[in-house]
Parts: sequence; structure tokens; C-alpha cells
Amino acid sequence: MDQRLHFLTFATPDLDAARAFYKDGLGWDPTMDVPGEILFFQIAPGLMLGLFHAEKFNQDLGTSSPAQGVSGVTLSHNVGSPEEVARTIDALVAAGASVVKPAQAGAFGGIFHGHVKDPNGIVWEIAHNPGWKINNDGTVVFG
Repeated sequence: MDQRLHFLTFATPDLDAARAFYKDGLGWDPTMDVPGEILFFQIAPGLMLGLFHAEKFNQDLGTSSPAQGVSGVTLSHNVGSPEEVARTIDALVAAGASVVKPAQAGAFGGIFHGHVKDPNGIVWEIAHNPGWKINNDGTVVFG
């Protein structure tokens, strides 16, 4: 199997809240928006974020077990400075997120970061790590 990923898809109990947060609050342009079903955003070359209504998600899996909230996962967005971490967290909160961890120095690796939850409970880390570089093509370089 090739080492790549094309879609990150999360079961979303409230697709309208997700749309309001990502499209209206953050200003992201959906690549596809099927009301009552699924919402896709191109988030990197070759990578889509899918927010799938939880009931439809379960139907797609062929299970009657309700989709549970996302846990043990963060979506990370890296920025250029500690000040930009704080500004980005403020913008996410204004769009409807709630603060999990305010902007602060991290315990590991010289990072400065904070965490928020979107309206459906997906945790976002906003981080500045001076030891990492993100190239113009989106590749991450450590060290």
C-alpha cells in the first residue's frame, strides 16, 4: 500500500453546526456540500477533510451502533509565531470553538500551542514549533 492518505472523515452529530463553523466561521470553501449528508473541504494537496452526518456515517459502515465522539485525535495547524497561535485560537473561538487549552509553552520539544474543540468535539491544536519547517508544497521537515 502506498504511504499516503486522501480523506480524513469524521462522523458529525450536527452537520449544520460543522458547516457554520468551517464554512461560515472560518471562511473555508467546501469542495462538496450535500445537505443532511456530508461536507468536504480540500485541506492539502491530495487530502480532503470529510464531515459525515453521524447517522449516514453509520449507514455507510452498515452498523446500527451509534458513532461515538472523536477521541485521542487532534487536527494540527502550524503557524509562524506564538502570537499567531493566540490570534488563530481567538478566531476559532469567534467561529464557535471552545478552548481546551489556552495558548502556552508546551511541555515537549520547544513548541508553543493551544487546543480548541470545534462544535462537534473535534480537537484542533494550533502550534508554533521553531524546530519544524513546512515547505511550500506542504511537506513537513523536522529539525
